[in-house]
Amino acid sequence: MISITPTTLVLHRNPSFFFFFPSTTTRPNPTYPSFFTVRSSSSSSASSTSLQELEKEQGELRSELYASAPFLPIKSAKRVILVRHGQSTWNEEGRIQGSSDFSVLTKKGEAQAETSRQMLIDDSFDACFSSPLIRSKRTAEIIWGSRETELITDSDLREIDLYSFQGLLKHEGKAKFGPAFRQWQVDAANFNIDGHYPVRELWARARSCWTRILLHESRSVLVVAHNAVNQALVATAIGLGTEYFRILLQSNCGVSVLDFTPQPEGRSPFICLNRLNQTPNSPIAAGSSGGRKTSNRIILACHGYTQSNPEASTSGDLPMNMLGIIQSQKTAELLLDLKVSSIISSPKKACFETAMAISRLQEAADCLGADCVPRYVEMKQIEYLDVENILQQSNRDATEVSSLPPGWLNKYEDRITSAVWNQSEKAWQSLLGELSAESEPSKTVVVVGHPAIHIALMGHCLNLTKEWMGSFHLDAGSISVLDFPDGPSGRGVIRCINYTAHLGRWSIPITRSTVDDEEF
Repeated sequence: MISITPTTLVLHRNPSFFFFFPSTTTRPNPTYPSFFTVRSSSSSSASSTSLQELEKEQGELRSELYASAPFLPIKSAKRVILVRHGQSTWNEEGRIQGSSDFSVLTKKGEAQAETSRQMLIDDSFDACFSSPLIRSKRTAEIIWGSRETELITDSDLREIDLYSFQGLLKHEGKAKFGPAFRQWQVDAANFNIDGHYPVRELWARARSCWTRILLHESRSVLVVAHNAVNQALVATAIGLGTEYFRILLQSNCGVSVLDFTPQPEGRSPFICLNRLNQTPNSPIAAGSSGGRKTSNRIILACHGYTQSNPEASTSGDLPMNMLGIIQSQKTAELLLDLKVSSIISSPKKACFETAMAISRLQEAADCLGADCVPRYVEMKQIEYLDVENILQQSNRDATEVSSLPPGWLNKYEDRITSAVWNQSEKAWQSLLGELSAESEPSKTVVVVGHPAIHIALMGHCLNLTKEWMGSFHLDAGSISVLDFPDGPSGRGVIRCINYTAHLGRWSIPITRSTVDDEEF
């Protein structure tokens, strides 16, 4: 086994000035910032700044820098598959683990790792990076199986360092640390313990890991690590700062996929989050989001393949083909254990057919053993969920946008993506209004629209701008789950993106290349 112990990178700042990167929610390009500003500070004000304030300011700068700075150029396309370890003994006990190394996988955790191994068994990974902690390393060993290539352990892939919190049960942390524990719960990005800012340190470590992963001579890389560090890897890859901690969920043995595409002239690679948190268990099971119980949820369900080119970005108003019908039925079966409040679809045929398949199965739930109460599901159609007419206004040759590789929306002109984004804003407000209706204390709204609109809706949930639309990907028949633990007016949490495990043999394999490169 190869082990990497990176040296610590220290960022120094001249007290008379520092670089200030714009907020991640307004930056023009999520992975390659095009500008920065210089903010001056007089020597008198600098001298009056306390050491603690200075350290806090430096920490904020460091996390922003690591989220914003461009990645090193790459020569060929690379796909990175992130997996969180299986359930550990301390997960089961509800104990704060951090980077401690006293817990091991439970029997359930071993089974979860085996499920992930089966899910990835046909994939020809070139390398596997793993955290050195026992729970993660054991998960990596199970998934890696009999492959001859050695595992590479990287100490920067360890879980977040939580210092004095580590080893405590949650109620013990609350009793012993009071306000500090509360800040960890509600404002983790600014949480300070033992003189450290753990989340900011984590973001810096994650960015350091990416440098080594991308420099490794491999094109398909498996990375097995932990909840918080995997969140940081995803966030720093697509240019999001520490305020996104606990927003991009990572469940035990959840799989996330990132595609890195080389750009000309030595520019930073284009990075697309192909999927997030594909779990061994159902993503719609009852539970918490980021440690908080949720009763409001939006499920974005993509329709199945249509009778045109199955991967076309614009297919007109066509019905689904036989594969698409099977995919929509599989989605309906997945949602059977949920009580769906309403289904809102685009009026396009494929979207309406998918909505009807979900509705029929929901209303037949009592006959199918899901529960004993007949369900009535309200169905609505809104024009805002379709953007075919907008995409067809593009000046690009149809062949340029005929398939759906990572970041396919980037192929459209700015006026087209702006129009899609503006229309999605109307759809988003309509959906939040639907969730806010007081008829039910908890609501699940299923949305079936054009994949471009679904991507934009996820952007609105994350409070991003249209420039991020190319950073996400959706496949036919997939679902994405947005939770609102603080209600519709609160901040959304992404439970999963582009989940396709429910499709079984009718899905696109997790690590199948979507890059137009036969060798990949």
